[in-house]
Amino acid sequence: MKYDQQTPRPERRTVLRLALGLSAATAVHLIAADPAATPVRPGGAPPAGAAGSPAQARARPSAYRLQPMTAHTPPRFRRPAPPVRTRPLEELPGLGRSLVLSFDDGPDPRYTPGILATLREHGVRAMFFVCGEMAADSPDLLREMAADGHVVANHSWSHPLIPSLSRAGIRDELGRTSDTIARTVGEAPLWYRAPYGAWNRNSFEIGAALGMEPLAWTVDTLDWKEPGTGTIVRRVLDGAAPGVVVLSHDAGGDRSQSVAALRRYLPGLLADGYRVTVPFRT
Repeated sequence: MKYDQQTPRPERRTVLRLALGLSAATAVHLIAADPAATPVRPGGAPPAGAAGSPAQARARPSAYRLQPMTAHTPPRFRRPAPPVRTRPLEELPGLGRSLVLSFDDGPDPRYTPGILATLREHGVRAMFFVCGEMAADSPDLLREMAADGHVVANHSWSHPLIPSLSRAGIRDELGRTSDTIARTVGEAPLWYRAPYGAWNRNSFEIGAALGMEPLAWTVDTLDWKEPGTGTIVRRVLDGAAPGVVVLSHDAGGDRSQSVAALRRYLPGLLADGYRVTVPFRT
């Protein structure tokens, strides 16, 4: 599900500060994604829209999802403060034995409540990269996320392939979503993730103009393929390491396996000494 491409020209990046409770802030390592307009999936994985992909699932929207709003003025854009990233963050090392859990595509009233309940039971926070059309349909779930201390982040409005859009189209996708989040929880998101991990230069620049940092992932559970609860659990536990960002989903299809897997792997991570935290930008 990842399209990140490598580039041979590493650059210095701005430093993020992250905190867990009263822990000290630490620098963040940056991993590559090419700003090229055409994404390429590593390892020969199927492109967006191929059979079984999340794009195909989104071609059959469920009845509970709102249609995109027809009258909307995007929030005011400001000039990005240099330097604008050309690569997303992909892992967050330097935090000791900590990792980040992230969930894409929601909120979904069928699956998100179960994920929130498990996180609440264990007293940990996660990141939710929400789609604007889903967020507009379930504002109470967004407010519940924020009230529990989770990070509510931007995953575009309708989950398109970002490099296929014009700059105006990207502004609309990211701007409408940021505006919906701000109206619902009282503050605009500071993080965003491109659908399918398909980034380009325009998305980095427009995301920066909205005050957001791009975050990819380190461990992909591939839960959107519905591989079985045990397989998802194994992928998380095998991939766990200090600083990793785990990608899962709470919408976009049948996510009952994802909900059940979290109930199994989260206690295992905590028993193994991991702190499950979220990043903060300063």
